[in-house]
Amino acid sequence: MPAADADWMAQALAQAHQAGTKGEVPVGAVVVREGRVIGVGHNRCVTRHDPTAHAEIEALRSAALALGNYRLDGCELFVTLEPCAMCAGAMLHARLARVVYGAPDAKTGAAGSVLDLFAQDRLNHQTQVQGGVLADDCAALLTTFFGARREETRKLAQALRDDAVRTPEPCFDDLPGYPWPGHYLSDLPSLGGLRMHYLDEGPRQATRTWLCLHGNPAWSYLYRKMIPVFLAAGDRVVAPDMPGFGKSDKPKKDARHTFSWHREVLLEFVERLDLHRVALVVQDWGGLLGLTLPMAAPQRYHALLAMNTTLATGDAPLSPGFLAWRAMCAKNPEFDVARLFARGNLHMAAQECAAYNAPFPDSGHRAAVRAFPAMVPQFADSDGAGLSREARTFWQTQWAGKSLMAVGTQDPVLGPPVMAQLQQILRGCPAPLVLEQAGHFVQEHGEVVARAALQAFDEAG
Repeated sequence: MPAADADWMAQALAQAHQAGTKGEVPVGAVVVREGRVIGVGHNRCVTRHDPTAHAEIEALRSAALALGNYRLDGCELFVTLEPCAMCAGAMLHARLARVVYGAPDAKTGAAGSVLDLFAQDRLNHQTQVQGGVLADDCAALLTTFFGARREETRKLAQALRDDAVRTPEPCFDDLPGYPWPGHYLSDLPSLGGLRMHYLDEGPRQATRTWLCLHGNPAWSYLYRKMIPVFLAAGDRVVAPDMPGFGKSDKPKKDARHTFSWHREVLLEFVERLDLHRVALVVQDWGGLLGLTLPMAAPQRYHALLAMNTTLATGDAPLSPGFLAWRAMCAKNPEFDVARLFARGNLHMAAQECAAYNAPFPDSGHRAAVRAFPAMVPQFADSDGAGLSREARTFWQTQWAGKSLMAVGTQDPVLGPPVMAQLQQILRGCPAPLVLEQAGHFVQEHGEVVARAALQAFDEAG
């Protein structure tokens, strides 16, 4: 094998990686003439709706345009997968001097695996063939791709309950700043067969796990600016989408959503993943629910990061800002979620704001968004109020971990006055990190908050 073959195949592999990132089968090819690349290509059948747009064909077309000639005499083609019959025929018609491929293809390979078009001595042109160059690397790329596709098919095949909807996967295509693969479970007793989505990044044996709970109308996308900071510290990050939000299944009826049910889902979720050394990260409904979790299993939790949230105990009035928000939601149940984020976060790109609309393509997917404002416990006998009072006692008298608060001062709903009340409840909570430019969704300034939390909790030991 010529020494340069591996170098040219590495360039074909780079093309294959490009195909994979676009959802195409990761096959790449380059055409070389006199020691330089004159044509490149990768699979584009899906994106171009073209059954002939194989990597080899793309590379041949590119090279022919470069030379101004459909005859490619003296050229060599390097491709990561053994050519099929179509591509082999095109290579022979182009009169390539040599074809080099990486991994064999036992299903459609036309260079010896299924048939060998290049061995037909009756043809008027003979092309040399060399196989097996960087075969392991080429095969591994394909194996990983098809493994991920089978796993995604398996997840999507999980039965959808008749009383729920599931946001189509294309709604989540090309989300800026959200590269992490999803995980799903549906075997929690409280879910009753609903599928729940969550992110789970970082080493499973990490000494600390950040459990990031979103509020309404957000989802795990809210934590995209904090997750990289936690991961860079060597920690694990788990960020679920509550039922009705994000990529989780969405019950159709507003009444299906209750405080007690969502809390039970979260309790079972923590148990199911057997999370320990948890740094609980909460905001909005993530706090209304999340602040009631540690008292059920205090040994699992060692730190709290609270951002613009509250405990609704039913024995104290809800803030005027929240009551105004609740009234707005009742009057405009189909409000534009993207516009909500844009109005309170002027630094966000339009594509980021749109990502918050992704889970809700129509009103049928918005039951949770409609239900949650009214679910906040207002009276002593409201669902969740008693639990919240128990949680208040826990945080006042039993909490032994470290706490940090981050407050967005521009929040009219759960801003500084509400957070000042919460600080008085949290035993040993120091002065908050104040973000003058942040509003309700503090996580949109999450990088600075995440770094502050790391420093505070690491110094605490």
